[in-house]
Amino acid sequence: MEHKLQINYKPKSKELNFLLGLLKAEEKINVDSNESISLKDLDWDHFLELVNHHRCCPLVYSKLKNSDEGLIPPHIIKALYQEYKKNTFKMLQLTGEMEQLNRLFDEKHIPLLFLKGPPIAYDLFGDISLRMSKDLDILVPEKDLEKTDRILLSLGYEKEEIPTVLNEIKWRHHHIAYYHPQKKILIEIHWRLHPRSLKGANFEELWNRKRKSPLTNHPIYFMGREDLLLYLISHGSRHGWFRLRWLKDIDQTVRSNNIDYEHFNLLAIKYRQEHLVGQAFQLANTLLGTPLYKEIRKFTVTRRATSLANEALPYINEMVQFHMGPMPRELAKSYKNYLFSIKTKRQKLMYFIILFYPNPLDERTIRLPKNLHFLYFFLRPFLLFWRKLEKTVLLK
Repeated sequence: MEHKLQINYKPKSKELNFLLGLLKAEEKINVDSNESISLKDLDWDHFLELVNHHRCCPLVYSKLKNSDEGLIPPHIIKALYQEYKKNTFKMLQLTGEMEQLNRLFDEKHIPLLFLKGPPIAYDLFGDISLRMSKDLDILVPEKDLEKTDRILLSLGYEKEEIPTVLNEIKWRHHHIAYYHPQKKILIEIHWRLHPRSLKGANFEELWNRKRKSPLTNHPIYFMGREDLLLYLISHGSRHGWFRLRWLKDIDQTVRSNNIDYEHFNLLAIKYRQEHLVGQAFQLANTLLGTPLYKEIRKFTVTRRATSLANEALPYINEMVQFHMGPMPRELAKSYKNYLFSIKTKRQKLMYFIILFYPNPLDERTIRLPKNLHFLYFFLRPFLLFWRKLEKTVLLK
């Protein structure tokens, strides 16, 4: 049933190769110096850096904790255990907050779908401590955003401040963050699964296919298997798969053998994500040995899927981080080109349309009274050109 693909990949370091071996499906890997993966010459501090970057400390700790004494330096086991313990406490805290929020929102008749966090960890790994999460991602109906905002503010959450012109937040964005300074909990409230140019199921469709998590006494709902797999793929693809954790999610989902591939394929085609599915399965198959079943093979054998998979490989090899503050100019340009390459023709058209919607940079370039903000629609092409010209002059 399986079919192996070849893409141009070679791990950059012995440490990354060892990490990939640990993340493969076997319950225990033979970490003996006589095996194909040698531990003698590993840079253990770099290995730990890789594990932290790829956010897979709990899984790695679970594989290494019972290794023969002397094979793994004690300070590495200790550091992994500390991260594992910290993540376990965090996941328990998020589970409690999740149940409390769901009870409160139920009372206000606002349905919630949890996109990530403890329900997904339990669903994929059977143990919330084996997947790292730093926040709760919650999808709500767009019509309930104002009520959601009031509830979270009343609970002591502080809303992310996003500068806006002509109230373009709902147009440009698909989520907004809330942070509780005492509890140290971050929540992202989504009203769409993806940025606007990427097509996705609406709340009602997802709600009709939802599943109930067994984690809590009060009912907690999250996405159906096929919806979740497609969401994990589109999310990882948008981030260039720069964390191996996202590929491990795909691997775990596939190995569960619970996917209705006929339904999944229909969703991928409906939302025009066939190329992203092909990219994800090529990467997962090559790096983690994820089974590639015949039902999914048609998405992986296309030239575009292979090209996109190869484009993402340097982001894994080079340990880059997107969306984590300013990036080097060349990396920012590369990522911008990559994001454009994963779009369909329709999405590229939508992207250019969105470019002409005013944003706060336009307001900072030329100040207009609020009642004249509509003029930014006409001024925007000139303001874009002016900022680009100004930037070019500064770089000389």
